[in-house]
Amino acid sequence: MTAVVLVHGLYHCPEHFAVVAERLRTAGTEVVVPELHRGSLPADTAAVQAAIDSLGEPPVVLGHSYGGSVITGVRGAGHLVYLAAFVPDAGESAASLGGASPQLQDAISRKPNGSTSLHPDRAVDTLYSGCPRPLAAWAVGLLRAQAPGCGRGVPEHHSWKRTPSTYVVCAQDRAIDPDLQRKMASRCTDVREWQTGHSPFVGQPDLVVELLQELLVTTSPRRRDEGVTTTR
Repeated sequence: MTAVVLVHGLYHCPEHFAVVAERLRTAGTEVVVPELHRGSLPADTAAVQAAIDSLGEPPVVLGHSYGGSVITGVRGAGHLVYLAAFVPDAGESAASLGGASPQLQDAISRKPNGSTSLHPDRAVDTLYSGCPRPLAAWAVGLLRAQAPGCGRGVPEHHSWKRTPSTYVVCAQDRAIDPDLQRKMASRCTDVREWQTGHSPFVGQPDLVVELLQELLVTTSPRRRDEGVTTTR
Protein backbone atom coordinates (compact mmCIF):
# COMPACT_ATOMS: atom_id res chain seq x y z
CA MET A 1 0.00 0.00 0.00
CA THR A 2 1.53 3.31 -1.06
CA ALA A 3 -1.20 5.94 -0.71
CA VAL A 4 -2.39 8.09 2.19
CA VAL A 5 -5.37 10.42 2.54
CA LEU A 6 -5.11 13.04 5.31
CA VAL A 7 -8.37 14.56 6.58
CA HIS A 8 -8.27 17.69 8.70
CA GLY A 9 -10.71 18.71 11.41
CA LEU A 10 -12.91 21.72 12.06
CA TYR A 11 -11.27 25.14 11.57
CA HIS A 12 -8.20 23.48 10.03
CA CYS A 13 -7.18 23.21 6.37
CA PRO A 14 -4.93 20.99 4.22
CA GLU A 15 -1.92 23.25 4.81
CA HIS A 16 -1.79 22.14 8.44
CA PHE A 17 -0.64 18.74 7.15
CA ALA A 18 2.06 20.25 4.92
CA VAL A 19 5.10 18.85 6.76
CA VAL A 20 3.62 15.37 7.11
CA ALA A 21 2.56 15.31 3.46
CA GLU A 22 5.95 16.51 2.23
CA ARG A 23 7.87 13.89 4.20
CA LEU A 24 5.63 11.09 3.01
CA ARG A 25 5.88 12.21 -0.60
CA THR A 26 9.66 12.44 -0.33
CA ALA A 27 9.63 8.79 0.76
CA GLY A 28 7.59 7.83 -2.32
CA THR A 29 4.08 7.78 -0.90
CA GLU A 30 1.17 9.26 -2.82
CA VAL A 31 -0.62 11.73 -0.53
CA VAL A 32 -3.99 13.44 -0.98
CA VAL A 33 -5.22 16.09 1.45
CA PRO A 34 -8.82 17.00 0.60
CA GLU A 35 -10.27 20.40 1.37
CA LEU A 36 -13.26 20.19 3.70
CA HIS A 37 -15.35 23.24 4.74
CA ARG A 38 -18.05 22.08 2.30
CA GLY A 39 -20.83 23.15 4.66
CA SER A 40 -22.02 19.80 6.02
CA LEU A 41 -20.78 16.37 7.07
CA PRO A 42 -22.26 14.67 3.96
CA ALA A 43 -20.54 17.19 1.68
CA ASP A 44 -17.21 16.80 3.51
CA THR A 45 -17.53 13.02 3.35
CA ALA A 46 -18.21 13.16 -0.38
CA ALA A 47 -15.02 15.19 -0.91
CA VAL A 48 -12.95 12.57 0.90
CA GLN A 49 -14.71 9.73 -0.89
CA ALA A 50 -13.79 11.34 -4.21
CA ALA A 51 -10.15 11.47 -3.09
CA ILE A 52 -10.19 7.78 -2.15
CA ASP A 53 -11.87 6.83 -5.43
CA SER A 54 -9.20 8.70 -7.38
CA LEU A 55 -6.45 6.41 -6.10
CA GLY A 56 -5.37 3.14 -7.65
CA GLU A 57 -5.58 1.12 -4.43
CA PRO A 58 -7.21 1.37 -1.00
CA PRO A 59 -5.26 4.01 0.96
CA VAL A 60 -4.52 4.52 4.62
CA VAL A 61 -6.99 7.25 5.62
CA LEU A 62 -6.26 9.46 8.63
CA GLY A 63 -8.92 11.67 10.19
CA HIS A 64 -8.14 14.27 12.83
CA SER A 65 -10.75 15.43 15.35
CA TYR A 66 -14.00 16.09 13.40
CA GLY A 67 -12.24 14.35 10.52
CA GLY A 68 -13.02 11.12 12.35
CA SER A 69 -16.71 11.62 11.65
CA VAL A 70 -15.82 12.21 8.01
CA ILE A 71 -13.70 9.08 7.53
CA THR A 72 -16.29 6.98 9.36
CA GLY A 73 -18.62 7.57 6.42
CA VAL A 74 -16.28 6.60 3.58
CA ARG A 75 -15.83 3.32 1.72
CA GLY A 76 -12.75 1.80 0.14
CA ALA A 77 -10.08 2.61 2.74
CA GLY A 78 -7.44 -0.01 3.49
CA HIS A 79 -6.84 1.19 7.04
CA LEU A 80 -8.37 3.98 9.12
CA VAL A 81 -6.44 6.16 11.56
CA TYR A 82 -8.39 8.18 14.11
CA LEU A 83 -6.07 10.89 15.46
CA ALA A 84 -7.68 12.42 18.57
CA ALA A 85 -10.83 11.92 16.51
CA PHE A 86 -14.50 11.09 16.86
CA VAL A 87 -15.64 7.53 16.11
CA PRO A 88 -19.43 7.72 15.75
CA ASP A 89 -21.72 4.71 15.82
CA ALA A 90 -25.26 4.59 14.43
CA GLY A 91 -27.20 7.74 15.27
CA GLU A 92 -24.19 9.46 16.84
CA SER A 93 -22.40 12.68 15.93
CA ALA A 94 -19.22 14.33 17.16
CA ALA A 95 -21.36 16.62 19.29
CA SER A 96 -23.41 13.83 20.85
CA LEU A 97 -20.25 11.87 21.69
CA GLY A 98 -19.00 14.72 23.87
CA GLY A 99 -17.75 17.31 21.41
CA ALA A 100 -15.37 20.10 22.31
CA SER A 101 -13.80 20.42 25.74
CA PRO A 102 -14.81 23.40 27.92
CA GLN A 103 -11.48 25.02 27.02
CA LEU A 104 -12.16 24.71 23.30
CA GLN A 105 -15.73 25.93 23.74
CA ASP A 106 -14.35 29.00 25.51
CA ALA A 107 -12.13 29.70 22.50
CA ILE A 108 -15.05 29.70 20.04
CA SER A 109 -16.36 33.03 18.75
CA ARG A 110 -19.87 32.90 17.28
CA LYS A 111 -20.84 35.07 14.31
CA PRO A 112 -24.29 36.54 13.50
CA ASN A 113 -24.60 34.25 10.45
CA GLY A 114 -24.18 31.15 12.61
CA SER A 115 -20.60 30.44 11.65
CA THR A 116 -17.86 30.22 14.26
CA SER A 117 -14.16 30.96 14.50
CA LEU A 118 -11.49 30.55 17.16
CA HIS A 119 -9.98 33.34 19.23
CA PRO A 120 -6.29 33.27 18.16
CA ASP A 121 -4.70 33.52 21.62
CA ARG A 122 -6.95 30.82 23.07
CA ALA A 123 -6.46 28.60 20.03
CA VAL A 124 -2.70 28.52 20.63
CA ASP A 125 -3.06 27.01 24.09
CA THR A 126 -5.97 24.75 23.18
CA LEU A 127 -4.93 23.29 19.83
CA TYR A 128 -1.14 23.68 19.79
CA SER A 129 0.00 23.26 23.39
CA GLY A 130 3.63 22.20 23.49
CA CYS A 131 4.45 23.74 20.11
CA PRO A 132 7.07 26.49 19.87
CA ARG A 133 5.29 29.85 19.73
CA PRO A 134 6.33 30.72 16.15
CA LEU A 135 5.06 27.35 14.91
CA ALA A 136 1.82 27.69 16.86
CA ALA A 137 1.34 31.21 15.49
CA TRP A 138 1.79 29.86 11.94
CA ALA A 139 -0.83 27.17 12.57
CA VAL A 140 -3.30 29.62 14.11
CA GLY A 141 -2.88 31.90 11.11
CA LEU A 142 -4.20 29.11 8.88
CA LEU A 143 -7.39 28.50 10.86
CA ARG A 144 -10.66 29.21 9.06
CA ALA A 145 -14.21 30.06 10.04
CA GLN A 146 -16.50 27.05 10.31
CA ALA A 147 -20.03 26.70 8.96
CA PRO A 148 -22.64 25.70 11.55
CA GLY A 149 -23.87 22.16 12.05
CA CYS A 150 -20.96 19.99 10.84
CA GLY A 151 -20.22 18.66 14.31
CA ARG A 152 -23.85 17.55 14.63
CA GLY A 153 -23.75 15.54 11.39
CA VAL A 154 -24.45 11.80 11.67
CA PRO A 155 -22.55 9.46 9.31
CA GLU A 156 -24.70 7.20 7.15
CA HIS A 157 -22.05 4.47 6.99
CA HIS A 158 -19.67 3.19 9.69
CA SER A 159 -16.45 2.11 8.06
CA TRP A 160 -14.67 1.17 11.31
CA LYS A 161 -17.02 -1.81 11.67
CA ARG A 162 -15.49 -3.50 8.61
CA THR A 163 -12.12 -1.83 8.06
CA PRO A 164 -9.02 -2.25 10.29
CA SER A 165 -8.43 0.88 12.33
CA THR A 166 -5.93 2.50 14.66
CA TYR A 167 -6.89 5.08 17.28
CA VAL A 168 -4.25 7.54 18.52
CA VAL A 169 -5.06 9.02 21.93
CA CYS A 170 -3.38 12.39 22.48
CA ALA A 171 -2.91 12.29 26.25
CA GLN A 172 -2.17 16.00 26.67
CA ASP A 173 -5.09 17.10 24.50
CA ARG A 174 -6.94 20.23 25.63
CA ALA A 175 -9.52 20.24 22.84
CA ILE A 176 -11.00 16.73 23.18
CA ASP A 177 -10.89 15.06 26.60
CA PRO A 178 -8.31 12.22 26.53
CA ASP A 179 -10.67 10.05 28.62
CA LEU A 180 -13.34 10.49 25.94
CA GLN A 181 -10.75 9.55 23.34
CA ARG A 182 -9.96 6.35 25.23
CA LYS A 183 -13.63 5.40 25.28
CA MET A 184 -13.97 5.95 21.53
CA ALA A 185 -10.71 4.10 20.93
CA SER A 186 -12.32 0.91 22.21
CA ARG A 187 -14.21 0.75 18.91
CA CYS A 188 -10.99 0.49 16.92
CA THR A 189 -8.77 -2.48 16.12
CA ASP A 190 -5.61 -1.02 17.64
CA VAL A 191 -4.88 1.83 20.07
CA ARG A 192 -1.78 3.97 20.52
CA GLU A 193 -1.28 6.72 23.07
CA TRP A 194 1.02 9.69 22.55
CA GLN A 195 2.03 12.29 25.09
CA THR A 196 1.06 15.15 22.79
CA GLY A 197 -1.51 17.89 22.49
CA HIS A 198 -4.37 17.96 20.01
CA SER A 199 -2.34 18.57 16.84
CA PRO A 200 0.82 16.42 16.68
CA PHE A 201 0.98 16.86 12.89
CA VAL A 202 2.06 20.44 13.66
CA GLY A 203 4.22 20.02 16.75
CA GLN A 204 5.58 16.47 16.30
CA PRO A 205 5.07 15.48 12.66
CA ASP A 206 7.65 12.68 12.89
CA LEU A 207 5.24 10.71 15.09
CA VAL A 208 2.51 10.92 12.46
CA VAL A 209 4.86 10.09 9.58
CA GLU A 210 6.33 7.09 11.39
CA LEU A 211 2.90 5.67 12.22
CA LEU A 212 1.65 6.05 8.66
CA GLN A 213 4.79 4.48 7.22
CA GLU A 214 4.40 1.57 9.62
CA LEU A 215 0.81 1.03 8.50
CA LEU A 216 1.75 1.32 4.84
CA VAL A 217 4.17 -1.58 5.33
CA THR A 218 2.02 -3.80 7.54
CA THR A 219 -1.42 -3.36 5.95
CA SER A 220 -2.10 -5.86 3.19
CA PRO A 221 -3.60 -4.47 -0.02
CA ARG A 222 -7.12 -5.64 -0.82
CA ARG A 223 -9.67 -4.97 -3.49
CA ARG A 224 -12.07 -2.09 -2.95
CA ASP A 225 -15.07 -4.40 -2.92
CA GLU A 226 -13.65 -6.59 -0.17
CA GLY A 227 -14.59 -5.95 3.44
CA VAL A 228 -12.65 -6.96 6.52
CA THR A 229 -14.94 -7.78 9.40
CA THR A 230 -13.41 -7.01 12.77
CA THR A 231 -14.60 -8.50 16.04
CA ARG A 232 -15.01 -6.35 19.11
